[in-house]
Amino acid sequence: MISQIKLTVLFQEPFWIGIFEINEANEYKVCKITFGAEPKDEQAYEFILKRFYSLNFSHPIISVNNSFTEKRQNPKRLQRSIQKETSTKGISTKAQIAMQLQHEKCKIEHKKKSKEQREQEEQRQFDLKRKKKLEKHKGH
Repeated sequence: MISQIKLTVLFQEPFWIGIFEINEANEYKVCKITFGAEPKDEQAYEFILKRFYSLNFSHPIISVNNSFTEKRQNPKRLQRSIQKETSTKGISTKAQIAMQLQHEKCKIEHKKKSKEQREQEEQRQFDLKRKKKLEKHKGH
């Protein structure tokens, strides 16, 4: 199984963010992280080494056209492709879609969680009122 991992660092007012994209076994996952100040190469590398496995990636999106080939590339062509990658700015459309799906799932989970908490609090208040009412009538 071959996997490709790509980190794109870009500036979105007022912070620097990093977008991790993973392509593996016809699945595409993405994760967005906030760096704050502009990260140096060493800081980005250290972040990858220490925190990569604890990142919260989006649910996988099935992709049919991912075909990985391990073909040796001409060094000049490789250098040109690297320059092209570094000159492009922004996030790919696929990454935007994946991050939007992840954001909406998190929003739905947050709504469910807050609704449960609200219902529990209402039930607690109701039980408290009932207990207080029973305590009032107990003495007579």
